[in-house]
Amino acid sequence: MTTNNQAISSRWSSRLSFILASSAAAVGLGNIWKFPYVMGENGGGAFVLVYLLCILAIGIPIMMAEVIIGRRGRHSPGYAAKSVALESGKHPAWQVAGWLGMLTGYLVLSFYAVIAGWALAYVFKAAQGVFTNASAEAVGKTFDALQASPGELMIWHSLIVIATVLVVGNGVKNGLERSVRFLLPCMIVLLVCIALYSGSIGDFSTAVSFMFEPDFSKLTVNGVMVALGHSFFTLGLASGVVIMYGAYLPRETSIVQTSVWIAVIDTFVALLAGLAIFPLVFGYGLTPSEGPGLIFTTLPLAFSEMPAGGFVGTVFFIMLVIAAFTSAIAMIESSVAFVSEKFSLSRWPATLISAGVLWLLGQLTIHSFAGSGWAQLDSEWLGKPIKSLFDIIDVLTSSFLLPLGGLLLALLAGWVMRSEFTKDELDTKKGIFDVWLLCVKYISPVAIIIIFLQLIGFIKL
Repeated sequence: MTTNNQAISSRWSSRLSFILASSAAAVGLGNIWKFPYVMGENGGGAFVLVYLLCILAIGIPIMMAEVIIGRRGRHSPGYAAKSVALESGKHPAWQVAGWLGMLTGYLVLSFYAVIAGWALAYVFKAAQGVFTNASAEAVGKTFDALQASPGELMIWHSLIVIATVLVVGNGVKNGLERSVRFLLPCMIVLLVCIALYSGSIGDFSTAVSFMFEPDFSKLTVNGVMVALGHSFFTLGLASGVVIMYGAYLPRETSIVQTSVWIAVIDTFVALLAGLAIFPLVFGYGLTPSEGPGLIFTTLPLAFSEMPAGGFVGTVFFIMLVIAAFTSAIAMIESSVAFVSEKFSLSRWPATLISAGVLWLLGQLTIHSFAGSGWAQLDSEWLGKPIKSLFDIIDVLTSSFLLPLGGLLLALLAGWVMRSEFTKDELDTKKGIFDVWLLCVKYISPVAIIIIFLQLIGFIKL
C-alpha cells in the first residue's frame, strides 16, 4: 500500500474544530431542504419524536463507530477499515466497508453539488426580485427554466466545484478548519434570524403545534421507517465523511462527547429549519406536505407576498448555499485523501483530480434534469421508476449503498474489531461503553437491515 504521510498526520487543532467541522458536514441540504418536507409528509410532531429517538439509538452509536475506525486506522476510509480489521486479526476484505462509504459519498456529492448550484442560482434570482409579487405559475416556470438549461446549470455547478477546490486544496487546518469556523456559525445566525422573522410575520403557533405536538394518528408505519432512515442519513453516516474526519481527531479528544455534540447541533439546525419554514407555510396558506419542491417552488411564493420578501429570500438561499457547501467540502475530503495516499500526490494535485472527476459525474445529473436525450431512461429498479441517469445514482446510493455501508460499518466496529480496541478508543465509563456496544452490535444492524429491505421493496410496511 502506497501512502502519503500528510494524509494521516494532519490533525484538527482542537476538539471544537472537530465538532464544528463534523457538524458543518452533517448540517446540509438534508436538514434544511429534506427534513422539513419529510416532516410535513409524515405528520409533524409524531415524526419528530420518532426521529429523535432514532438519533439516540442509531445515529449517535454509528457515528461513534465511524470515528473509532477513522482514528484507530489513521487513513482514508478504505485503508482505515483494512487497518482496524488486520489489527484485530480479521480478514482485510473488511476494507470494503470503508471503500463503499467513500464511493457512496462521492456519488451523492455528484448530484448534491448540482442541487447546491440551484440554491446559488436562487440567491441571485431572489436578489434580482424574480419572486417579488410572482404567481405560483411564474415561480414554477422559474424553476422549470433553470432545470431545463444545461448551460446555466453547468455554470452554477462549476462555481460550487471551484469553491470546493479552493477550500479543500488548502488542507485540513488552513482549508477545512478555517472555513467551517466561519461558515457554520454564520449559517446558524442567518437561520436564527430567518426563524425569528418568519415567526413574527407567519403563523408561529400553528407551526410549533405541528412540529412539537405528536399526533400519532398521522404517523404511518412507513413514516416510522422514513424517520429511521433520515436519522441515519442526516448525520452524514456511511459516506466516508465521519471516518475521514475521525482520522484527523487527536488521541486525547473524547469520541463520546464530540459525537453527542455533533448530533445535538445537527438536530438543532434541522428543527430550527422547520421553525423558519413552517410559520411561512401556514401563515401564507401553503401546503406543509408539498414534498421536495417545498424549498424551490413553494417557499418562494411566501417570499413573493411577505414584507421585504426579496431580501429575506436572498438571505434564506445564502444560508442554504452555506449549508450545502460545508457538506460538499466534507464529502470530497475522503476521495482527496485517498488519491493523495494511493498515488503519493501532494494536496493540490489530489484535490484537482478528485474535483475534476466529480465535475464530470455532475454532468449526468445536469443533463438528466435538462432532459437531454442520452441521459433519459424509461425503466424500473428496486420498485422505483427510473426516468434518467440521475435516478439510477439516487436509487443506488439512497436505497442500496448507504444502508449497506452503514450495516458493514456497524458489523466492523461491533463484531470484527476486538472490544479492547474499541474500549480503548472510546475511553469512557463501562456503562456507556456497554450501551454503545449493545446499540452497534444489535439495535443498529437490525434497524438498518429493516430499512434496507424496505427500501429495496423486499418487505412492504
